[in-house]
Amino acid sequence: MEITDFSLELFSLPGRNAVVTGGNSGLGRAFSVALAKAGANVFVAGLVDDDGTTRQLIEAEGREYEFLQADLGQRGVSAEIVAACVERFGSLDILVNSAGICLLDDVESFGRDKWDPMVSINLTAPFELAHEASRVMRAQGHGKIINIASLFSFLGGQQSPAYAATKAGIAGFTRAYCDELAADNIQVNAIAPGYFATALTAQTRADEEASNRILQHIPAERWGDPADLMGATVFLASRASDYVNGHILTVDGGYLVR
Repeated sequence: MEITDFSLELFSLPGRNAVVTGGNSGLGRAFSVALAKAGANVFVAGLVDDDGTTRQLIEAEGREYEFLQADLGQRGVSAEIVAACVERFGSLDILVNSAGICLLDDVESFGRDKWDPMVSINLTAPFELAHEASRVMRAQGHGKIINIASLFSFLGGQQSPAYAATKAGIAGFTRAYCDELAADNIQVNAIAPGYFATALTAQTRADEEASNRILQHIPAERWGDPADLMGATVFLASRASDYVNGHILTVDGGYLVR
């Protein structure tokens, strides 16, 4: 592409089809709606559908929405999700591995009962989905895989060794898949969100001391809004990022600089 060929159309996603795990709540909904606003149809996989809000937001953009109830911790489910998306929409162009869980406890009490499900959902499921999606994307000659990392891909984390371990694993997995799939015109990147105002952080935000402690580390001096992630999502899903590969894009208000 020549400089003169550059156009904002490179950021649009008409005719593209995306799978977003956990894409109907929290940050996942922001990923889904961002893709729809850019022109993509969205196939959401997760345990339960929402009250219809996500469907309404996506269909309001003139895009199609499909939901598949799926337990991402079950072996073989990833192949079903990919096949169902291709059957419904005709292709799988974008995969966003958004679903994740975080169980907390101190070191002495944090055992396999908490470790195993977090590794299964946060790390193994993204691997299996990317593995299945890459087969389709290779045959198509293009694809975008966006993993959802975390600040804890770079930091430790009290009371959640499994969360820190799985998110560090996501960063390594992202780079490893990039190294193998880049030559097939498949870009593999990750978004690492910082502290965002969602239902999962409501208790922390309600604790003035805890909230202030976090805010003191954020140069932007505010919690992130899910909408702050939408631009990064569209960029990594679009042709504008065709030469961006193996990158962990932090969207954290500057948290890591302190």
